[in-house]
Amino acid sequence: MHEPIKRWCWFALGWVMVALGIIGAVLPVMPTTIFLIFAAACFSRSSPRFERWLLDHRWFGPSIVRWRERGAIPRNAKIIAIVSMAGGFVVMILTVDPVWWISLIVAAGLTGCAIFVATRPDN
Repeated sequence: MHEPIKRWCWFALGWVMVALGIIGAVLPVMPTTIFLIFAAACFSRSSPRFERWLLDHRWFGPSIVRWRERGAIPRNAKIIAIVSMAGGFVVMILTVDPVWWISLIVAAGLTGCAIFVATRPDN
């Protein structure tokens, strides 16, 4: 009885991730690929048909397949991601003026993410 509910939840979450990915394709401040990678993972648990649709998509599919096969992130995407993280941090500092220890925590988290992105294979 719980299995159909779990599948439906994975399916719904997959479509939420697709919607966020599409929004990210339009808005420069929001990522696209990570949401579509999550969508493919959700669909792998709920709908092989929509998982295949994402993997075969002419624009989004290659990035998802590269990630699944090799954990690869294209070099230009790495640059955009790391510059966006740094830019977001600067905007936070200039607009929010957080307490120093919060800035330090955010900087450490973003540095960790940037290192992870930078160390992935290019293709």
